[in-house]
Amino acid sequence: MSSDATPYDALLLVSFGGPEEPGDVLPFLQNVTRGRGIPADRLLDVGQHYLDLGGASPINAQNRALIAALDDDFSANGLRLPIYWGNRNWDPYLADTMKQLADDGARRVLALLTSAYSSYSGCRQYRENLAAAVAPLGARAPHIDRVRHYFNHPGFVETMVASTLEAVARVPEGSHLLFVTHSIPEVMNDGSGPTGSAYVAQHRDVARLVAAAVAAVIGSDPPFDLVYCSRSGPAHQAWLEPDVNDHLEVLSALRAPGVVLVPIGFVSDHMEVRYDLDTEAMQTAERLEMPCARAATVGVDPRFVAAIRELVLERAALVRGESPVRRALGELGPSHDICPAGCCPNLRDPARPALCGAD
Repeated sequence: MSSDATPYDALLLVSFGGPEEPGDVLPFLQNVTRGRGIPADRLLDVGQHYLDLGGASPINAQNRALIAALDDDFSANGLRLPIYWGNRNWDPYLADTMKQLADDGARRVLALLTSAYSSYSGCRQYRENLAAAVAPLGARAPHIDRVRHYFNHPGFVETMVASTLEAVARVPEGSHLLFVTHSIPEVMNDGSGPTGSAYVAQHRDVARLVAAAVAAVIGSDPPFDLVYCSRSGPAHQAWLEPDVNDHLEVLSALRAPGVVLVPIGFVSDHMEVRYDLDTEAMQTAERLEMPCARAATVGVDPRFVAAIRELVLERAALVRGESPVRRALGELGPSHDICPAGCCPNLRDPARPALCGAD
């Protein structure tokens, strides 16, 4: 594949954001939950999770590391494309970054979301954030495209296979693999993707791919399940289950010899991974006296970084009217480049505009 990124003037890393110091924690959580009616005492409880880990989210440092790794990879492969960064909930905010892109003369920008899967919160909401960020710029606003969902790109899957094998070596033979992702409301999953339920289907496809690759190396089929963490909605609302801690209880009752937590739903070791898995789930496993290891996320692994470069060049070639190879593993094939109308709808505000898509 060539290193021609034409017609793009920049790559924009779009992420969630997180507090950088203890004084940022409550204002950040207020940004995240604004308009959702979350009680103040709940914010204080969640805020304590950040304070227990030093008062800063790991996500911003991890995004800086990813940008540095992409810069190095791009340079080494002759790809000349500046990288910008904007967040939904904390500095650098998307609106400020978009203004900087316009001031720097960018006319067409490719957005990379730090979410590999289809869902409202992981795709459509970011597209709404992008629409809000470009709105004040008028005619100066750059055109924004989106890198396709990359959950089944070989560079993502193969990196997860390698980290899972490393973790498997630290637990007893016959241990279960628990593939973990962020829980979302069931109704959000029902509307995810062009035909619905894509969020769960995509995660299950990745889980099968990783489990099969692990089995080929260790010579036996490890039992595996898809589980969830980080539920944050009201008790009356149905969210995807089982929770990882509840499932650890089930495996303990079944006398499972051990467990490996495989965070396929996350691209870096940010707060959900550090607290929900490394702290809470590990405490549950320790209480149950169950050996437990956690696989690494893809982070800045060179295979994942190279996959992003490949996806950038693939999208650029498609815009130029070419027909690049679009690599994907599993049953679902390459994801769509332009979100179809009605994909991952905003159930609270259906009319809210979004970029990078047909609706």
